[in-house]
Amino acid sequence: MSAPTNQPTPPIVAPPAAAAQAEQDPRERSAVGEAWAEIVHGSPSWLTSLALHMVVVILLALWSLPSLPELSKNLLLSEPSTEDENLDDFEEINLDQAELESEPVEFELQPEIEELAEEVSLSTFEDLTAAPTFTELSDVGLTPAAPSIPNDALGFSGVGTTGRGKMSLAAIAKAGGSAESEEAIENALRWIAEHQNPDGSWTLVHTAGPCQGRCPNPSNRGAAESLRAGTGLALLPFLGAGQTHKDGKYKRVVNRGLEAMARLAKNEDQGASWRDPGGAGAYSHGISAIALSEAYGMTGDSVLGSLAQAAVDHIIASQGADGGWRYRPRDPLGDTSVVGWQVMALKSAYLAHLQVPPVTVAGASQFLNTVARANGTEYTYLASDNATSPTRSSIGLLCRMYLGWNRENESLREGALKIAAVGPSENNYYYNYYASQVLFQYTGGKGAVWRKWNTDLREQLISQQATTGHAKGSWYVDGQHNDSGGRLYMTSLATMTLEVYYRYMPIYQADAVDKGFPE
Repeated sequence: MSAPTNQPTPPIVAPPAAAAQAEQDPRERSAVGEAWAEIVHGSPSWLTSLALHMVVVILLALWSLPSLPELSKNLLLSEPSTEDENLDDFEEINLDQAELESEPVEFELQPEIEELAEEVSLSTFEDLTAAPTFTELSDVGLTPAAPSIPNDALGFSGVGTTGRGKMSLAAIAKAGGSAESEEAIENALRWIAEHQNPDGSWTLVHTAGPCQGRCPNPSNRGAAESLRAGTGLALLPFLGAGQTHKDGKYKRVVNRGLEAMARLAKNEDQGASWRDPGGAGAYSHGISAIALSEAYGMTGDSVLGSLAQAAVDHIIASQGADGGWRYRPRDPLGDTSVVGWQVMALKSAYLAHLQVPPVTVAGASQFLNTVARANGTEYTYLASDNATSPTRSSIGLLCRMYLGWNRENESLREGALKIAAVGPSENNYYYNYYASQVLFQYTGGKGAVWRKWNTDLREQLISQQATTGHAKGSWYVDGQHNDSGGRLYMTSLATMTLEVYYRYMPIYQADAVDKGFPE
């Protein structure tokens, strides 16, 4: 075997830790180097080669890795904003006013009748955003009502739309209602709902729908001649009880009724009309306009606002030269009965912030002057008449209050006492409906005059309501014009009369008068 050849000793590469220590202390560095040299020289050659190769591989790997991101800079630091922050842009959250998922249980006045309503397509009203006010649809009106006080230079004052629905039984009893009268309203609303036509409308010939003749005493007018009057009259008791197409057990019934009202509109040169064929068209239009305005005022639904304004525009355009309304548009001679429905519609529209021009309001007051008798305490049917009646006087006095008479007006006081002295009628529900509103608004639902009237009429209506069979919850008694209106007409009037406690706000109280509202 030949002697091994002398080869140079490979350079010694110190581990990183040793190198770091050597940089810190030269003496430690020489000592470590000597120790490391001993280890290398004393180790087998294959071990030394393995160690060197491992070091080379590690160095190559470190050299080829990409540089790591500066995590501390990216995650912990943020660049300053170049824009000024506006704290007003952020919505403040008030935890005290946060709405919780659980809601307080309310006393419900109406029975559940969800099973009565057919499944219908998504409402054209449901998804619309309510407008806070309504001013863009017509250039006829000049001054909508103020949102807080229902009175301004137009001369309108009195009845508001904020007193409807969902009062406690104790509050209703305080105003003059009772558990029995509320039960009568519940049964009435159920009966009206059960007699809705499949297309959502009602007709005064109620037997043409699901009733199938089980309830007697329909209107003696044709079904097609009373669609608009029937639909408007049927909707008003639901609205009077606080039921709308957005809220309440009857919202499907009301929604379908309002959709039917929209389909029944007829375009006119100005606005739209809901006039039924025949001489009663002015009545059906006024009733429909009230229903649309009330529904809009309660919900703010912009589609309903458009329809209601169109109905009001037609009333404005139909006013006669004497300031009144009658069977035909612009009839030169108005009558008190037709005028009553139109003035109620204008009042409801005004309170819903629709546009009603002052000249129309002034014209209505001018007409009432022509039919006023006995210093404004009584009213006739036509300006040429001298015969007054409790019904006509009730209509005239209610319109006077709508148009600005306050409770201190001596003619109003005397006229209201005359009505109270006559007392309720056994069969004239039209008179009872108007007279109840006059006395409730005049007395504010307080005092001996109101208690006497209310108790007598409330108990009479409860006793006259049908309590058995398919007619349960409805009303019909023989009387003048009752056969023309029929059972649906009488049921609607009776229900609205029983709803007087929460249908309208009693604004003729001392504090309201003392504020000196302008007339």
